[in-house]
Amino acid sequence: MRKLAAVAALALTAVLVTSCRPEAVCPAIAQAPVVSLTVDREYAPSVKTIHLLACQDGRCKEADLELVPGSVAVDQGCKPGPSGLDGVCSATSSPDGTLTGMLMMETLTANRIEVTATGTSNTEAPLPARTAAFTPRVAHPFGEQCGSFITAHVVLDAAGLRPSP
Repeated sequence: MRKLAAVAALALTAVLVTSCRPEAVCPAIAQAPVVSLTVDREYAPSVKTIHLLACQDGRCKEADLELVPGSVAVDQGCKPGPSGLDGVCSATSSPDGTLTGMLMMETLTANRIEVTATGTSNTEAPLPARTAAFTPRVAHPFGEQCGSFITAHVVLDAAGLRPSP
């Protein structure tokens, strides 16, 4: 009888110890597998259309991009809340002179990717083909237990195409 009581006590202790471990809570969000492009503000006035080709892991995807005006967030500060802590904070967006577009991929991995941009200028002349090969960024904004976010972003200017810093 004592052995049975000892085994039961040991089992109960094991259950209690393992149930006290904190579990990671991960947000239920997903990231779209896109290659994003920013046309630099000095180069944007001369660009009419952009065609992007991206190849990764033996698969390629290409499309004419829908270019939209880019913007930056402008901090409007925070109003004090109760007890002197920050209360309501706000920001607004302001055009920055760039153009932005996105190419939807089937998947986006952490492996090397090659991106080529072509297009036309505002005078209908072809833009020079520009290519950049790089490794996408991998981030874990909610901790490694919550999975990774992979981003591939390129910048196009008069000098060429390069990965975003």
